[in-house]
Amino acid sequence: MTDQANTENQEPTLIQSISKNAIGLAIFAFVTAGVIAIVQLNTKQTILDNIAKAQAKALYEITPKESVDNDILQNYIELNSEQAKKNLHVNYLGPIADDAKLYLAQKEGQTHTFLFPVTAPDGYTTHIQLLVGIKVDGTIAGVRVVDHKETPGLGDKVELKKSKWILSFNDTSLISPSEENWEVKKDGGQFDSFTGATITPRAVIHAVKRALVMFEKDKAILSQLQANTAFKSGESL
Repeated sequence: MTDQANTENQEPTLIQSISKNAIGLAIFAFVTAGVIAIVQLNTKQTILDNIAKAQAKALYEITPKESVDNDILQNYIELNSEQAKKNLHVNYLGPIADDAKLYLAQKEGQTHTFLFPVTAPDGYTTHIQLLVGIKVDGTIAGVRVVDHKETPGLGDKVELKKSKWILSFNDTSLISPSEENWEVKKDGGQFDSFTGATITPRAVIHAVKRALVMFEKDKAILSQLQANTAFKSGESL
């Protein structure tokens, strides 16, 4: 009887212990999931903030402040608006962000440079985010990479602080070089690649070319924006 009684007394204790452990694990899992979610949320916002800062910096690297008399960050077209998608060849810019904007650099009420957000979807690791400035005459004012995950020491040479390669786009157009020469030299084009890295520069070159093609296709509409001296922040087409 004593053994049976001890067994009966142990069974509830064992069940209670298991229940406590299960509850403890559940609480731990819940807390851990919450912490991870908060960290991811904060990290995501930090990444977005860093991209925005890099983009703002790039805007004024491409079009120096002395060359404009408007606030570029407040003069833009929302490219994912229904009007933009209907009137512009937005798809040429790649898989751009939902809040992507085409910025206008102006002087005395006239737009002289359009600053396009462009995505190269075929980088070595993932998408490469660019800002491409195109003057009203169809020449490149400048190109900057605002976000990428390319290989350090190889593909990251698309950054101006790592090399001057990105400056090779300055003053180019679809005429100079000709469209077929918008390739790396390895592919028969005009542009240099990096030692040990061809995929990254190839992706950037193709993305910049697509921005130029879009500009040529939409030049008539964009010229109307150029003449619009009353252009307001976020105004639709």
